[in-house]
Amino acid sequence: MGARVVVLGSLNMDLVVRAVRFPLPGETLIGHGFAAHPGGKGANQAVAAARLFAGQPGAVALVGRVGADAHGRELRALLAGEGVDVRSVGEEPGLPTGVASITVSDGGENQIVVAPGANAALRAVLVEAARDLFVGTRVVVAQLEVPDAAVEAAARLAQAVGARFVLNAAPARALGPELLRAVDVLVVNAGEGALLGGADGCEGPELAARLLGLGPRAVVLTLGPRGALWRDHQGLLCSPSPRVEAVDTTGAGDAFVGALAHALALGLVPREALRRACAAGALAATREGAIPSLATAQELEIQLSHFPAACVTPSWGPARDGP
Repeated sequence: MGARVVVLGSLNMDLVVRAVRFPLPGETLIGHGFAAHPGGKGANQAVAAARLFAGQPGAVALVGRVGADAHGRELRALLAGEGVDVRSVGEEPGLPTGVASITVSDGGENQIVVAPGANAALRAVLVEAARDLFVGTRVVVAQLEVPDAAVEAAARLAQAVGARFVLNAAPARALGPELLRAVDVLVVNAGEGALLGGADGCEGPELAARLLGLGPRAVVLTLGPRGALWRDHQGLLCSPSPRVEAVDTTGAGDAFVGALAHALALGLVPREALRRACAAGALAATREGAIPSLATAQELEIQLSHFPAACVTPSWGPARDGP
């Protein structure tokens, strides 16, 4: 029996240094804090969704690779403790677990360099070997910190079992038209969307429309503190973000994607899915770290109680009411 959400993606150990600002090229700055946090887009998004399922064992499963090292063991143990099914998170001999070097400025912004390690060894055959995990799944999520062949295999499995395929196209890179046509919901921020769509100077609804023309059935464009857009062939939905004081935006995008996947797996309409994702992303920005910043179901409901559904409005065409 499959999970309600299957996430295919990376597992990294995040090595985080805080500094007053980002260093200039060739400059050395003295930071004022260091922490090591489990992370990686796959792990982050799996935990984000699992916490919103309130610890239901096996509601979320992760497909990925770690090294046969202490970081890999720590990541697997943490995920299992969060209720994530890690049977398809295997060890890759000869490669270390992925590492992300992260600098966080006092303004809450971040710069990240990732050394993929074992994540780069996630091959299509390993994804296909997890086929039983996909049976009965409502939503399959992938990102681009793993090889394209693995992402494409996940898209095929999603289609085979009738699941929605959500692609968070980050880090941004060029994607083939066949993969884009297999995407049910494409999630990007403005910079990623501009690179993917070849649309410098194009933003907001215009950028979302251009991305929709590449083949996905819906596009979600995240706009940081300005909120997010959902665009499909029936219209455009716009949601602001709850106003918060940002401390560290490292996990905010993954919190958004995890909450979106959770909402879609529950069959919620795009209007409510977008609202919940914006609220989860905003909450994550108020705390340090990626996984430590992710909201529980109770925390998200409290945030939503101050964030009315009426804030999500159609600004062009009719609002989409179907799942």
